[in-house]
Formats: sequence, C-alpha cells, structure tokens
Amino acid sequence: MMPQNEFILDIAFHPGETLAEKLEEINMGPKEFAIRTGKPEKTINAVLKGESAITSDMAILFEDVLQIPARFWLKQQYEYDEYIARQKRQSVIDLAKDWAAQFPYAEIAKLGWIIPTRKVEEKVVHLFKYFGLSSSEAWEEYFYKQQLKVAFRISLHNTKNPHALSAWIRQGELQANSMEAPAFDKQLLLEQLPKIKKVMAIHPQDFFVQLQQLCLRAGVKVIYTPCVKQAPISGSTRWINNYPVIQLTGRYNQNDRFWFTFFHEIGHVLLHGKKEIFLEDIEYSDYDKQKEQEADDFAVKYTFSEEQENEVLKNEDLTEREIVEFAKKFNTHPAIIIGRLQKKEIIHYSQGRPFFLKLNFNNSNE
Repeated sequence: MMPQNEFILDIAFHPGETLAEKLEEINMGPKEFAIRTGKPEKTINAVLKGESAITSDMAILFEDVLQIPARFWLKQQYEYDEYIARQKRQSVIDLAKDWAAQFPYAEIAKLGWIIPTRKVEEKVVHLFKYFGLSSSEAWEEYFYKQQLKVAFRISLHNTKNPHALSAWIRQGELQANSMEAPAFDKQLLLEQLPKIKKVMAIHPQDFFVQLQQLCLRAGVKVIYTPCVKQAPISGSTRWINNYPVIQLTGRYNQNDRFWFTFFHEIGHVLLHGKKEIFLEDIEYSDYDKQKEQEADDFAVKYTFSEEQENEVLKNEDLTEREIVEFAKKFNTHPAIIIGRLQKKEIIHYSQGRPFFLKLNFNNSNE
C-alpha cells in the first residue's frame, strides 16, 4: 500500500486538453502550432486528442512557442500517466479479489507471513507483494502452468488446497533466501550424518538449532515453517539458487516422525535431481512413487535399519529397558524403535509413551 502521507490524484487530465485550451486562447490552430514547433501535424493532433504523450523534447519546443515552462507539460504528463497506470492497476486488483479470498489470509497473517488486514483490496496487494508477483494470472502461470520449471518443477493444479500450499512454499523460499550458506558439499553432508544421528538419539531441547548448523556446514538449508491448516504437509525438499532446501513443519509434533521425515528429505537431496521438488503427505501431478520409496529406504537406514529391527525382534518379550539399550547400541532414539514396532503392530500403542517427545522449535531460525 502507498504511504499514508503520499498524495494520490483522484483524477488527472491529459496535457493535450490544456494545450487545446491554450491554442484556442491565442487563436492558433494545430497546423500553425505544428509548423512553429517543427513537429508533424499528425503528432500534434494525436497529443490534442490524448492519444499520444508529450515527450521531454516536445515540452522544450512547446516552451519556446507558448512561453510555458517545459516542466509544466512534463509534470502534467507524468501525473496523467501515473493516474492511468493506477487505474489499470486497480482493475487488476478488482479482478483478483476472488483469488485472494481463497487464501487462509487470517491464518498466515497470524503466523507473521503477511500484513494483517480485513480489507479485500489490501489483501490482494499484500499477497502480490508476498509472492513477488504482479497479478493473480502470474500466480497461476507460476504455480499451475509451471512457467518457471527450472526453479519450480511442479504444478499445484490438482492439489486440494493450492492457495494455502503455495503460501507455505513461498514462506520457505523467503526463509531460505535469508540464510547464508557455503556451497553445497555432498561429501561433507555424508560426513555430517553420523553427527546428526547423535542429535537424533539424544534429542536435546535445541535439537533443531544443532540440526540446522550441522546441515548448513555442508551447504544444506534446513528450515522450520509452521503447517497451514488447509495444507497439512510434513515437509518438502527442493533446490533454491543452487542450495538444497529442506522445509519441515513438525506436523505430528512427535520426535520419531520428525526424524524420519528429515532423513527422508536428506535422501531426496542425496539421491535425486536439482530440478525436482518433493512434497510429503500431498498428492501432486509429478509424484514419483519410486523416488519416494528410495527416500523412505534411506530414512529407514539412518533411523532404524531393517537389520537392526531384525536383531531387536529376536527378543520375544521386549521391555522398555531393553529397547533403551538397543537404542544406545544403534545410536538412535527409543521412540524411533517403539514407533516402528507400533506401526507394524508388534507392540501396543500404549507402550513407550514417555519416549515420544514433543517438538520445540522456539530456538530455530524462522
């Protein structure tokens, strides 16, 4: 929106009208004025009809003939051009009101992603600025028709809530761009994984800060973006400006699910292409089952492998104490072992509840 102290004209007239009045006043016709200024009569008539603009060169010539400063003509032309541009812009805003109504505006404003307002026109303007786009059509070109495939190779057209999902994706992009990182180093990332596993096994209060720092050393940007209710997503992986970006929500607010999702996303970074984007828990047109399975297998390997699971299952009557010992041996967290066994219905969901920890992102770099 414009600053409150900036004056905006409600109406402006083409300087050709003023020129016509002046010529009438001095009883000079367009043909004579054209000869005196050295401009084609066709050009002068176009200015008088408001079909052509007064240029800086013309304004100087008008000054010589009419004794009216060039800056007068240029100021009138500028005010008229700005007025017409704002009229056109208002038309774009009016056409985008229904588009803006499809966003969970109040929710994303509460999250601090966008300026709060109840006025529909202001919502449209703020959304344009938030997405860095000039119209609702531009939003559709970008998020539906994949016009920028190199940067964003996916269409949200068939997702359930594309508007909410696009807002979440955009927030991740803004967060990633605000982070400084060295160039991506795949080998260094692989070397960081055992250290990350240690953080997973302990899951300290500042687990996310530690995770971010370890990944950042290898040029991987890990960010936390709260989940939008209309777009229930666990995470995403994509490349932004040659950096792999892992965007996580902590959707289930449980440490075992968080760590599996994280290693799943790391799997995408290490195994798959830079031009792809992966969205977890969302159905989208470019969904690749094979690549998702590969990322799942990677996550299993680094959280609680099948070999380790088989070793645990050799014990028929597992106690929590034994699970804790296995977790120490495998450098993982007891909740990850318990969660896996619960999912496979090997142990009851009532077991091991104290090991499932809530997530705290208060120290994260949002």
